[in-house]
Amino acid sequence: MDRLAALLDHFSITARVFNTGALCGINDLPAQDGHGQLHLVRQGQVEVRHNGVLAAQVTEPSLLFYPRPLSHRFITDPEQGADFACANLSFDGGQYNPLAVALPAFVCLPLSDLPGAKPLLDLLFEEAFAQNCGRQAMLDRLFEVVLIQVLRHLMEDGRTQAGLLAGMAHPRLRLSLIAIHERPAHNWSLEELANQAVMSRSVFAETFRNQVGCTPGSYLQRWRITLVQRALEQGRSLKLIAGEVGYGSEVALSRAFRSCVGQSPREWLKRQTN
Repeated sequence: MDRLAALLDHFSITARVFNTGALCGINDLPAQDGHGQLHLVRQGQVEVRHNGVLAAQVTEPSLLFYPRPLSHRFITDPEQGADFACANLSFDGGQYNPLAVALPAFVCLPLSDLPGAKPLLDLLFEEAFAQNCGRQAMLDRLFEVVLIQVLRHLMEDGRTQAGLLAGMAHPRLRLSLIAIHERPAHNWSLEELANQAVMSRSVFAETFRNQVGCTPGSYLQRWRITLVQRALEQGRSLKLIAGEVGYGSEVALSRAFRSCVGQSPREWLKRQTN
């Protein structure tokens, strides 16, 4: 069972490379509205600062991952600098993308920590510092593959103690989460979800709340409403959406939406388009 498949099917992530080459001295990168960023450091030392505060000291080939907009400063040797490949990231659904919301604000990770990624990274850096035809398209796709490797790593390294990633890292809870993501319209009962995780109802409910940070029912509703928000932004009608996410009618969907978001679907959509 693929933990990322349903998430990426509903909420894709695309990369657009904007820099390849040495960065020397002080470089300020402002927050890009609606975009995250992924920086790969091939060689060189880098001091990373957020609002003047030291966030990381890079001394080996590393990646610097910003899932959400965040201004940052890179300080390198003014003459030798450091070799970078940098990409803007677009999370489908923006601030409602469940992966973007679940990830830490900043991740600094040695490239050696990504198992099996060396051939991929070697190819990416070869493309980044050459002038081959199709270079932009190749680099964009390679960055997206690296990002999937990063997501796999973050689900397994135990850094996230609660939330979606912590639940997806749990060997049994992940089975119930995958079921919810793949079949949001199903009328899931607590017993059915516990069976998916091969756990008793009481143990499942307690473990889910401790790991994910909410009840299974609350998570199911939040996932459904997130899908509704994405569909509304795509211009689809409430009547068509309702059945796809497990609500018997437009009225039932509107009631659940208001309970979760604090506004009716139409009020929410109007605010997004203004």
